[in-house]
Amino acid sequence: MAELAAPAVGDWDFPRGTASIELMTRFAADRGLAAGRLLSATSLSPDLLADPAAQVDARQELAVVRALAALDGSDAAALELGRRYRVTTFGIFGFACISSPTLRDAMLFALRYFDLSFAFCIPHVVTEGDRIILELDDSRVPPDVARFLVLRDLSAIFAVMRDLLPEIALDDLTFRHEASTVDAYVTAFGVEPRFGADACRATLDPAFLALPLPQANEQTVALCAAQCEVLVARKRQRSGIPQQVRERLVRLGGVDAGMDEIARQLTLSTRTLRRRLAEAGTNYRALVDEVRQALAEELLDTGVLSVEDVAYRLGYAEASSFIYAFKRWTGMTPAAYARRFRAARQAPPGR
Repeated sequence: MAELAAPAVGDWDFPRGTASIELMTRFAADRGLAAGRLLSATSLSPDLLADPAAQVDARQELAVVRALAALDGSDAAALELGRRYRVTTFGIFGFACISSPTLRDAMLFALRYFDLSFAFCIPHVVTEGDRIILELDDSRVPPDVARFLVLRDLSAIFAVMRDLLPEIALDDLTFRHEASTVDAYVTAFGVEPRFGADACRATLDPAFLALPLPQANEQTVALCAAQCEVLVARKRQRSGIPQQVRERLVRLGGVDAGMDEIARQLTLSTRTLRRRLAEAGTNYRALVDEVRQALAEELLDTGVLSVEDVAYRLGYAEASSFIYAFKRWTGMTPAAYARRFRAARQAPPGR
């Protein structure tokens, strides 16, 4: 078994454009859902979404995904949403893929610049005998939206592959979870999946990789690649400040030292820090909540600390304040979260 190429990133926490969030709000509106709830779950404004050059923190998009899944988290909705992501959704990154000489070249390009995508599950493409296997790694995706995002991401990947090469077809498809109906899966992938497997895998004939793409153009792909290099460099530069704030908050154990103190540690003025975070589509309070939620979940997962102990470690004066905050973050109390985690840990494999 050999990997075609390693993806450029190993986690979903990279800055993104706003096209995916805008697509999800339109999807919700088209289905008669309360689309306004999606943006209200974030600190983003409609004006920011209208800016094609805007970059947002990945957790802002994750908040939109959570809000959408709360309105309709069905498998059918996730799969239909994935089909809305076409090659043109990805801008210059998509045009580079569609202009590549072959599907193999497009895959290599996509993996090289994967942090220009909107995915949360990380793809690994391997060759095994006479098969090509695309496996999605969702191990770092929050469990409450993992199933929804596995289906959305794989459906989107396959929709883009069909845009690149209309005749492409899957030989086999597996998922870890169980399904209530397969109709939506067949519509999305053209094949009936097998459920209860050990991973999410799509298998296809390697002969597809060598087929020339209908819109291949060497000059276009070269121009697009140069622009993608600029975009990636800009994104990685901008991602620094939110991550640096997170790292400092983690070192403090989730205790809120105050924005002025964090700015001082970063040798920035408070005003500059606020502006830099806004450019990344986030803010200081959102990062404090994010770090506290992540640490709270880790501490509760140990099964040895009480809710009061976790509240104290995170700097809350009273457990009631922590319980209120945790319910706002996750929609459940800390005690309910701990019970669900224990139940999931004791469940049989593949469930």
